[in-house]
Amino acid sequence: MVSRITEPLIVGGVIGDVLDVFTPTLKLNVIYNSNNHIRNGLEIMPSAVMAPPQVQLMGGDLHTFFTLIMTDPDAPSPSDPTGREYLHWMVTDIPGSKSNSFGCEMVGYENPRPMVGIHRYVFVLFKQNRKGSVEPPPSRCHFNTRQFAERNGLGLPVAAVYFNAQRETAYRRR
Repeated sequence: MVSRITEPLIVGGVIGDVLDVFTPTLKLNVIYNSNNHIRNGLEIMPSAVMAPPQVQLMGGDLHTFFTLIMTDPDAPSPSDPTGREYLHWMVTDIPGSKSNSFGCEMVGYENPRPMVGIHRYVFVLFKQNRKGSVEPPPSRCHFNTRQFAERNGLGLPVAAVYFNAQRETAYRRR
């Protein structure tokens, strides 16, 4: 049975292209510019996501730690994603019921800059076995969320959300 939380991830191809089917156990609030709440499939202009978002974990306890990943499975273009996936951000050791500001930024935030087509930007949250247990990836390019989770013993995600963005023209910026 598909939950109402994972259904948009399936429809948007996030489950399939980036993730396997999973059962969410936490709520992930991703907020840009203190008022732009990310919802699955929402289209956002790249100029609105220049700085890292505030990411709040709703659930979990302070003795459990999480890893947050932001990735673009559509690099360099959705019709030819030869760069799949591109890693935009990684924060580890986030205590449950806290925000990314309490974690360790392992890979610095790189704002979305889609050049061709509509790109999906996926935030995935994994439960860690213990604090300090996640190793950095070798590169941002050709990142693979599934393989990274397997190498670091993270298992299936506990939450995910994504937004869409496409290149802004001068007209769209107005």
